[in-house]
Amino acid sequence: MRFGAFLLAAQFPDQDHSTVLDSTVAAALAAEEAGFDDVWVAEHHFMSYGICPSAITLAGYLLGATQRITVGTAVSVLSTQHPVALAEQAALLDQVSGGRFRLGIGRGGPWIDLEVFGTGMDRYQHGFAESVDLLLAALNRPRLAACGPNFRFPDIDIVPRPRTQPFSEVIVAATTAPTAELAARRGLPLLLGMHANDAEKTALIERYNRLTSGDRPVRHIAAALGYVADSQHEAMATMRASLPRWLGPGLRGYRRADGKPYRPRNPDEYTELLCRMHPVGTPDHCLNTLTSTISRTGIDHVILLVEGAGDRARTLENINRFGAEILPLLQDSTPGTSR
Repeated sequence: MRFGAFLLAAQFPDQDHSTVLDSTVAAALAAEEAGFDDVWVAEHHFMSYGICPSAITLAGYLLGATQRITVGTAVSVLSTQHPVALAEQAALLDQVSGGRFRLGIGRGGPWIDLEVFGTGMDRYQHGFAESVDLLLAALNRPRLAACGPNFRFPDIDIVPRPRTQPFSEVIVAATTAPTAELAARRGLPLLLGMHANDAEKTALIERYNRLTSGDRPVRHIAAALGYVADSQHEAMATMRASLPRWLGPGLRGYRRADGKPYRPRNPDEYTELLCRMHPVGTPDHCLNTLTSTISRTGIDHVILLVEGAGDRARTLENINRFGAEILPLLQDSTPGTSR
């Protein structure tokens, strides 16, 4: 079993950017100290839902600030970046970190980012497969040329080469069957989001498995909200008080590039959904919820959004409690797994 912290750099009301980012770094350091296996950082633009605009940049800083823990992107948005440039950055971090970096990628959404960065709606809608293949080629070949609809260039040398060879386990965020199928055809693990319940995660994995030979095990990752407290009432009350304060303005920050209206989730209803599905409660409840997800889905790598309480002190306490009270029990209760 692998157990990670998922950091969005979420900005709650009355927090300035320095407070949020300092707290995000502190949370990553606390996760290493508490015994987590990895830390994953998210990427968003122009919104308070998450104020880290470059997951790979923050990952690089965290790799330099830590010694043991793996650091990954969850995710770097491929629709607004050049895949060769992202591959170069990933190879660099893989080299200087001694192999502690993991690259997670996603298609992203039809957001205003596409217009601001000039990549456009067409590449978002039709160019993800081309971008993924070019990224993988740049990570695994010493020389590369491209002649596709979106990328055309002559032979170039790719430097530096990644330390990890082959650099094959790029993680792909998947919320739909077509994306899961795209990842399956390339043998890439899935990152399944917080909004999906166990049945929905299982359905995507089954769709994935139908397209693979099963020659080697693929370790998918599931994201979940995590908050531990002395009582179920305390945990739920804390999340009900804090999450809507972040989710309300945060989700309203999404703007479509095509000008079509966007209707965000109701923050109170979304809070209730997340708390029902994920480990929010006493240590026993959190342990049972995680064990149930592992049993139902077969996923043995869970990354927890630990920032839900909305302030640095409670986030650090949450990380420490998961590390001390739940992680060891989870390892003991999951036969055949190791960290």
